[in-house]
Amino acid sequence: MSSLLSRHSELSSSIEQLKQIEQPAFSVPLATFSSKLKSAGLLPLMPTKIEIFQMNLGKMCNQTCHHCHVDAGPDRKEIMTSETMQKCIDIVRRDRFKTVDLTGGAPEMNPHFRWLVSELRALGAHIMVRCNLTIVLANPKHNDLPQFFRDHQVEVISSLPHYTASRTDRQRGDGVFARSIKVLQMLNEVGYGRAASGLALNLVYNPAGAFLPAEQSGLERDFKARLLADFGIEFNNLFCITNMPISRYLEYLINSDNYETYMSTLVNAFNPTAAAGVMCRNTISVGWDGRLFDCDFNQMLDLSVTAEAPQTLDSFDRSKLEARSIVINQHCFGCTAGSGSSCGGSTA
Repeated sequence: MSSLLSRHSELSSSIEQLKQIEQPAFSVPLATFSSKLKSAGLLPLMPTKIEIFQMNLGKMCNQTCHHCHVDAGPDRKEIMTSETMQKCIDIVRRDRFKTVDLTGGAPEMNPHFRWLVSELRALGAHIMVRCNLTIVLANPKHNDLPQFFRDHQVEVISSLPHYTASRTDRQRGDGVFARSIKVLQMLNEVGYGRAASGLALNLVYNPAGAFLPAEQSGLERDFKARLLADFGIEFNNLFCITNMPISRYLEYLINSDNYETYMSTLVNAFNPTAAAGVMCRNTISVGWDGRLFDCDFNQMLDLSVTAEAPQTLDSFDRSKLEARSIVINQHCFGCTAGSGSSCGGSTA
């Protein structure tokens, strides 16, 4: 598997993705997301309060996963500069954001990653890092990341599609499961996931096929039992995330002739309670180039915050951003189906 961009796929273009999302060649027209929000009394969709400052540090990654909504990979060179990071640090300081969520790609591959974490911790921010685990073993310079995370009290959120090798490797690449298990054991060794350590280790599950995730609490029990019994691994929480019909997962849905069925499933499973708790209501997403988005998914579709709101870090105004209406489209059904989906798992 390589990135859509390196394969010169039409779907590497956000314009083409939006065409597929907005004008699909389905046999039966589906309800629009705006109509569902209206029936739930949530249109326009508005922020509650911006509590999480999310930063995408770039699209560079050591893996090229089949489901990746970022189209990340080793060939992607887009990364956030130290100058843009400094603007983020200044905003976190000025507006006293308590939680900063670092994502990518593999955020650790940004050459300024450790400096950024150190600066944010000096401000007293709680830092979450979305780590693909295998980055720790990808290069000797990353081998000490578990200790670095511990020393800076970073919350580690790690992708692990399943507790078996076959299902994990099918989605993330050959050998990824074994390397992920090794790194989880390294994290446990420095205290992550251990009772009373204060070092949070959370795992992320997303389905391998064109279906919704199972109920989160039940899956968490299964993951905890199997990982402890088979590998002695402990962790805190399991987050279930629905695959978003964009980028490489959209390509999979189209190529496997599952697109219409999957979208029908999402639309029919619309949950007003989940819609009320979507992450875009309490999060602002900062792109690697300093542009502002309602969420990381909108960011990958180049759907900036509404034109009436500040567009970049240079004009960042928390009060104006909290008064904006959130940009929506058909892919948003992915966050509102069933028990809901967010960067922190189920929302209902």
